[in-house]
Amino acid sequence: MKSLAELKAIRDKVQGQVGLRSEAEAGTRVVVGMATCGIASGARPVLNALSEAVQEKKLDNVAVVQTGCIGLCQYEPIVEVIEQGKEKVTYIKMTPEKAMEVVNRHLIGGHVVTEYTIQSALK
Repeated sequence: MKSLAELKAIRDKVQGQVGLRSEAEAGTRVVVGMATCGIASGARPVLNALSEAVQEKKLDNVAVVQTGCIGLCQYEPIVEVIEQGKEKVTYIKMTPEKAMEVVNRHLIGGHVVTEYTIQSALK
């Protein structure tokens, strides 16, 4: 970064990507664990991929937000999909590629990607 204006431009871009809509407006929340363990495991590229995909695909009913520790460090990066009136889905060991699959199959197609969920790991 070379100037304060450049830093502000980066901040504005990121704020536009994360938390795109208020939770009241969004029917679905996609929560990415961004505690130290999540970041160390690769959560930031997952968060970026999800944010960009939601914007590009114009998923106006979806809010991508970040949270702190989810409490399952061995399964990081973790993404939770919380849809109104449905049970929360917890995706584990996510990558940007897996995140794109969740966007296409779950958020758009309505089908949980069961092979990436915590339930599949506990079998």
